[in-house]
Amino acid sequence: MQLSQSVSGFGPFQIIIVVLLCSPRMVLPLHFMLTNFIAVAPPHRCDISSLADGGLFGNLTQEQRLTVGIPQREDGGPRSCEMFAEPQFQLLSNSSSSGLPTVQCRSGWVYDNSTFTSTLATEWDLVCDRKSLTKTSSSIFFFGVMLGAVAFGFLCDKYGDNTLLASYIMSMVFGFSTAFANSFVLFSALRFLTGFALTGLSLNSLVLSNVIGSLTWCVGNMLLAGIAFLVTDWRTLTMAVTAPLGLAVLTWWVPESARWLLANGKVEEAQFYLDRCAKINRRQKMGVLYLLCRYGVASTYYSLSLSITGFGLNIYLTHFIYAAIEVPAKLTVYYVVNVFGRRKCQAGTLMLTAACVAINIFMPKGRSGVLVSVDFSVCDAVNWWELELFIVV
Repeated sequence: MQLSQSVSGFGPFQIIIVVLLCSPRMVLPLHFMLTNFIAVAPPHRCDISSLADGGLFGNLTQEQRLTVGIPQREDGGPRSCEMFAEPQFQLLSNSSSSGLPTVQCRSGWVYDNSTFTSTLATEWDLVCDRKSLTKTSSSIFFFGVMLGAVAFGFLCDKYGDNTLLASYIMSMVFGFSTAFANSFVLFSALRFLTGFALTGLSLNSLVLSNVIGSLTWCVGNMLLAGIAFLVTDWRTLTMAVTAPLGLAVLTWWVPESARWLLANGKVEEAQFYLDRCAKINRRQKMGVLYLLCRYGVASTYYSLSLSITGFGLNIYLTHFIYAAIEVPAKLTVYYVVNVFGRRKCQAGTLMLTAACVAINIFMPKGRSGVLVSVDFSVCDAVNWWELELFIVV
């Protein structure tokens, strides 16, 4: 006991350990939020080249071809998933297009590549009837995360943290392999394995200050917006966000948990590390209420964070603000908890989150600016609550 008290100070050694373990955590949001950018379906329309067989379009301009080949939306733009069964040349004289026979796109789609060079949607035509597959890929990824938490949690307790270096290597291998997937099925399988492996990065850093770990998440999440802005091809972007995992090899030099060493009878080795580092606090077992709250917090946070492409605003700026708004909540939470106590803060932030979500239900369409600001408040409250949960445990 005296030995552990004598090393409880936070000095240069502890700072090095924090940096080594929290830095890889910065990579997590790069992959967790990756589908916001690689799965985007840019503006698109049917490819009407099949209607031009036999030179029917003649000397028509591109705008005229779209007029006779694709029905228009209310805003005047071409519809994304329908085309006329036959060219409707009478529309060139401002005739009505209502009631004219339409069919689903026959020859694929033409995409607007001004913002994104290539995405999952443009490469494998995940639009119209297949647009739900982009959301499915996110679900598959997080299913892998869930199973990885169970598997690596067991391995961490049984074999120690250092033996989980394999999780970093697996993350790199599966992450880079994803960038070379030649089918959506293979892509989904590799994303599942990537999510499974990435869980090891998070488990290794949970024994440290969660404020620092949470802030590195914010930094990584903000970096994703900048990286995605510079890299508009989904394959290159996937490799770009996977490359930083190479730094995770530094965790090989992080000392083993003293508690784990003692539990496995390695007393001398534990004493050696206790002479050099601070005592690691014990964690309480998660209660049912805690698990339910964590589920609610996580589902709310990710459902909003992975839906920012539907706001109709600049996706890069929106994502950056979404990530940056978490910082003040995570910096001020300790002070507020010390003043009001944990129960009041937790109850208050949960009710605030519920209120913001309820406001969104009644928000009129088209008020995207207000909608986004309310959603920001939701994520702010959710993140605040999430951090408070870590403090309690």
